[in-house]
Formats: sequence, C-alpha cells, structure tokens
Amino acid sequence: MNLSINDTIYNLLHKNFKGSYNKTNICSGCGYMLRLVGLVDINSFFASCHQAEQPELEGREVIVTGNPERRAGIVLAASYPAKGKGVKTGMPIWEAKMLCPDAHFFVSDYPLYVDCSARILKIARDFTDQIEPFSIDEFFIEITNIVNLWGSPLDIAIKLKERIRSEVGIFCSIGIGPNKLIAKMAADLQKPNGLTIIKDLREYCRTFYDKPVRELFGIGPRYERHLKYLNIHTIGDLANYPVEVLKKRWGKNGELLWYCARGIDSSPVLPSTLDTSKSIGQQRTLPRDIKGFSKIKVIILELTEMVARRVRKGNYVGRTVYLTLRDTQLNFLSHSMSMKDYSDLPGDIYNTACRLLGLHWNEAWPVRLVGVTLGNLVKKKHEQFDLFGEKEQQANIAKACDAIRDRFGEKAILRGVSLTEESLYGWKPQ
Repeated sequence: MNLSINDTIYNLLHKNFKGSYNKTNICSGCGYMLRLVGLVDINSFFASCHQAEQPELEGREVIVTGNPERRAGIVLAASYPAKGKGVKTGMPIWEAKMLCPDAHFFVSDYPLYVDCSARILKIARDFTDQIEPFSIDEFFIEITNIVNLWGSPLDIAIKLKERIRSEVGIFCSIGIGPNKLIAKMAADLQKPNGLTIIKDLREYCRTFYDKPVRELFGIGPRYERHLKYLNIHTIGDLANYPVEVLKKRWGKNGELLWYCARGIDSSPVLPSTLDTSKSIGQQRTLPRDIKGFSKIKVIILELTEMVARRVRKGNYVGRTVYLTLRDTQLNFLSHSMSMKDYSDLPGDIYNTACRLLGLHWNEAWPVRLVGVTLGNLVKKKHEQFDLFGEKEQQANIAKACDAIRDRFGEKAILRGVSLTEESLYGWKPQ
C-alpha cells in the first residue's frame, strides 16, 4: 500500500495489526506460526544516492553509468523518470542520451553507495538487531518481536521509511509478510516509495496466484520457458501442479519452486550472513592497456588498499592471495599463494600479489584487467606482532587511515602512487 493512503485505510490496517506478536501466535486460518518479516528495498539505489547528495535533482532524470573511458560505457542505474522514458540497465550511454538528452549523468561512485547503505542499515538497527543484508540496496528485518516496542507493523514501516528519508535523503519501498519470500514479493508490488503488507498465506494466494509465473521470486527466463512447456503460466498454476512431476524434472529445486509458489518459506532472518564471507576482492578493467611491472604494481597496490580496508571493516584476516590479470590477446593469469600468517595489512597482501605477478606474468604482455582477492578469511581474534614492532606500526597506520576515510570519505587519504598517470583514479601529476 502506498504511503499516500487515506485515514480510513490507515486505521483499518492499523487495527488489523495491533496486538501482541510473538512466536506463540498461530494463524487460525492455516495453522502456521504467525511471523512478520519486512524487506526494505531502496528504490533506484545508485541514482537515489546521487539525488541525496544533490537534493535539487529529486524527481529529475538521473542516470548512473560506468566510465566510458574505462570501457564500461553502459547504464548501471536510472531514476524512475528516466526509466519512464525507456532507459534500462545495460543500455549503451549513447542510447540513453538519445532517450533522455536532458538527464543528469553520473559515473558510478561505489564508496558513496557503500556509505549510504551503511547509514541505512545503522538506522534499521535502531529498531532491532535482527537485520539481514540481502544486497547493497535491500535487507530483511525481523518484525515479529518488536511490535510491542515500536507499534504495529504499519507503524514500524512508516517510522523506518521516514527516518531513511529524513536522515539519508532516500525513498524506499517496504514489503511485510509472514516470511522472507512473501516480504520480498510484497516489496516489489509498489515502487517507488511503496508500502505493502501481506498478512497471511490466504492473502498471498489472492494477491499472487493470478500473476505470471515469472513474477515468482527465483524464476528467471530459463525456468519460465521450461515451465511453459508444462502449461504452467501463472504462480497459481505452479502452486497447484503435481509436486512429484516437478521433483522428477528438477529434483529438490522442483520441490522448492512448488513451495515458493505456495508462499511457504521457513528461512530465518540471519544477521550473521555477512560473517560467512570466504573471500573479499576487487578488480578493475583499465581505461587503457598498460605494460611493465612498475605500472601494473601501481594498480595492484591500489586494489590491495581497497581489499585490506574491506577485510578490516569485516573484522577478518586472510591468508591466501589471488591475483587475476587479463589482456586483449587472451593471456590470462589467475593464481594464488598463501602467506605465512593471516593478515589484514595491505603491505602483506601487496607483496604476495607482486610475487605472483613476477612468477606467472610476462612483463612484455599488456594488461587490461587487474584483480586482487584475499581468501581463506577467518574472524580476527588476536594480533601477532613481530619482535621489532614493524607489523604493529603498519597496523596503527592502517587504523589511522581507516578513521580518516570513515570521517572524510574514501579519497581523503591516498598513497602517492595515486597521483601518477597509472592510478585507478585517473589523476595526473601537476
């Protein structure tokens, strides 16, 4: 339901969702445990972040693109006014300019998006710690146990939307349902700035059974094509199809599709989802081919700084370094090497990546893509410093740099090589 609802509808929803909600509540209609889960979807996230930085662009055509100078000249995101004129993700920039000649174009700014996402999650955690990030612009929130603290689910959703809007400057759509699956599908019903509540499985059936099967979460074009061969065209068709036939055709996945079509999902909201990361990496396609170890090492060092910062923010340390290199002649490198000790320091990762470069790459080969990844991650429990304190000094420098970037932005402090022509930031010495 949109926020532009009248008082009668608001009061009706408010009445339906008042009362105590806990794990002992049972739905009298279907016998399932009554549970409330929300899915918060930040509308046109990349474009919205730029509009939040420049509020005068609200309601305007805003298009976020890759950097054409770095061979990434496509649309990555667009505001709803731009989408209304036919702009789509993946479209070449030149085509988007033809459709929206007056649009405001921005090159993607990943640090900005990470910062906005982190601020929104921080707001959500003021309501509950039961938050599960689903992507950079979506997260699940367990509502079941907080309705007695914050009011009805409708009240909670409106308060959350208002705080995100006022504190970050971004609109979002929220779906609420008895499980994560239904919450996700409910959030997709009203965009932008929507609010939809599906109370139970009966309402789910009434809402979704007549919709095309492609609108079921998890169904892509390939599944849709195969389902049509079985004369399954709607979500209701799939829900009422013999499950044994689906299991015979797709095994456990067939049974899972059948349960999803019926709105059945018992998966919990897991705040620890991000704690299970096994590797963290960064890679970039370069604006031009570069040749020579000295130039390649500049890119490796900058990527290493990014990787190490993300590793520290997740409170990880890792041991295995992966280096990926590609050029236009199909020369390809993807090798790994384990360090002696676990680390989150850029110097350790960089030195290992450079050893891989020297061992496996021909210096005469030009490079178009560079990637650095730190794997075998574990949670950081203690620090092992060396006798003369060099690692302690590096760790203190890294912490100081993190503090500066947290306060002033990712580009507030950089290495000197970032002022050279080879830098990923595209800067040249004055």
